[in-house]
Amino acid sequence: MTEPWCRLFKFIFPFLIKEKNIKVTSSGRLMAMLIGNPLIKAFFIIFLVSAATATGDAPFIIAHKKASLNRLKSGAERVSVSVNIYNQGFTAAYDVSLIDNSWPQDAFDIVSGNTSHSWQKLDAGGHLSHSFELEAKRKGMFHGAPAVIYFRIPTKAVQQEAYSTPILPLDILEERPPEKKFEWRLMAKYGSQISVISIVVLFIYLIITPSKASKKKR
Repeated sequence: MTEPWCRLFKFIFPFLIKEKNIKVTSSGRLMAMLIGNPLIKAFFIIFLVSAATATGDAPFIIAHKKASLNRLKSGAERVSVSVNIYNQGFTAAYDVSLIDNSWPQDAFDIVSGNTSHSWQKLDAGGHLSHSFELEAKRKGMFHGAPAVIYFRIPTKAVQQEAYSTPILPLDILEERPPEKKFEWRLMAKYGSQISVISIVVLFIYLIITPSKASKKKR
């Protein structure tokens, strides 16, 4: 009779058994194959980690950080930053704090909000968000680091931490081509002449068109 682990192996890797003509009869032979084949080992580790994550009684924090540029009429450029924090785990996270120290003071000034924030609790399946605005002080390409999220769980005394996604590179105060605007001054100055010319052209076109049609009928 085949052992349970052997039956599980045959269920997960039937393609390998068929291709290599492998006979799995004992757990000892199964472990030897896992150690000898890196592909099977990787699959097995992912399987165990996924199973532990799915059944573990702990919060699972995911954070998304986004930044966008806004050029003012004065020529200054501001950066709007938002961080969204999600708890995809099965229990709540406590004493949640967000710290984003990736904006150096010599390159940015805080216009509104703060680069850090804290919450008492983030429930399972819950969502938290924080935003702030900066003003750039110098020109150049900026690569921001991920924000750090600290939290605590009742079963562990050590403070836990998670990282947000990084932002795309920001081209601060990049040179942009001047926008082509309609010259209303020229329209006001030469508008009457343009109108007269347009009416004359339209009148000539209406006179010529019927004469061509009458010639074709003859």
